[in-house]
Amino acid sequence: MTLWVLTILGLCALIAADFFIGRKPHDVSIKEAGIWTVVWIVLAALFGVGLLIWGGGQASGEFFAGFITEKSLSVDNLFVFILIMAKFSVPTHLQQRVLLFGVLIALVLRAVFIAAGAAVIANFSWVFYIFGAFLIYTAWKLIQEARADEDEEEWEENRLLKAAERKFGVADQYHGTKLFIQKNGKKIMTPLMVVMLAIGTTDVLFAMDSIPAIFGLTQDPYIVFTANAFALMGLRQLYFLIGGLLKKLVHLSYGLSVILGFIGVKLVLHALHENGVHVPEISIPVSLGVICGVLIITTITSLMATKKQAKKEAAEKAGDETPKDSIGA
Repeated sequence: MTLWVLTILGLCALIAADFFIGRKPHDVSIKEAGIWTVVWIVLAALFGVGLLIWGGGQASGEFFAGFITEKSLSVDNLFVFILIMAKFSVPTHLQQRVLLFGVLIALVLRAVFIAAGAAVIANFSWVFYIFGAFLIYTAWKLIQEARADEDEEEWEENRLLKAAERKFGVADQYHGTKLFIQKNGKKIMTPLMVVMLAIGTTDVLFAMDSIPAIFGLTQDPYIVFTANAFALMGLRQLYFLIGGLLKKLVHLSYGLSVILGFIGVKLVLHALHENGVHVPEISIPVSLGVICGVLIITTITSLMATKKQAKKEAAEKAGDETPKDSIGA
């Protein structure tokens, strides 16, 4: 309990510092986003080293595997965040405020999911079969979506968000950083509050695959929570750092599908082992190696593919702009 309290207080202090630094709405530069992205990654690395010293190699390995997995899944989530920002036409100087509170909402909701997942796993070992099957199904769905290659993506409001809009009403324009305003004697939400709720509640859908995925790497609720916390808390800066580069990661969905499928198989093997079936179990070092290897290969092939596509488009454009020779010549 002492460890949990100290950890939560430490995370609250980091969140407060993050809020204090970015309290004034402004356009986030690439330099600022880059510096703070490095800071959050270094903090996560130091936490992992601390686990290595005081908790042993097993705990540290599970944390790093979970953190890298959650971080890679959160990068994919940024695509949806960009769609939400565009749908609500969020001014650039307010986007960091939206992400900060959206991530806070997501962190609280994920803590609830993690507590529920830990309780279920502690009492029902067969849930590993469900988690494993769900991850394998999600991996297959990711491949199907990637192969569909839909050019026009749309985001739709979830039921909770629609219910909140009906109950409180929504102002027709942004009012700075205000979340509610008075109109005709009634308190109504501003678009800023709506988009914060959209970011936070949409993350619940992402948690449906990320939480089972990390439980496939560790069953320790403390490691599950801290890996999720560090992955989410650096998401705001990552949004501004690689927002323009996301379109270049064309093979990211394939890489994530491999990772989720791999963890799904790992969960099924673990469930069989728990039920007395003699099957090989995948160790954390192997899991960490597979996850890192897949992400590295995915990044390299994505950059190669986008570079090749850019050259092809440039050649086609040059060909279209070449003057046509006259018929007489």
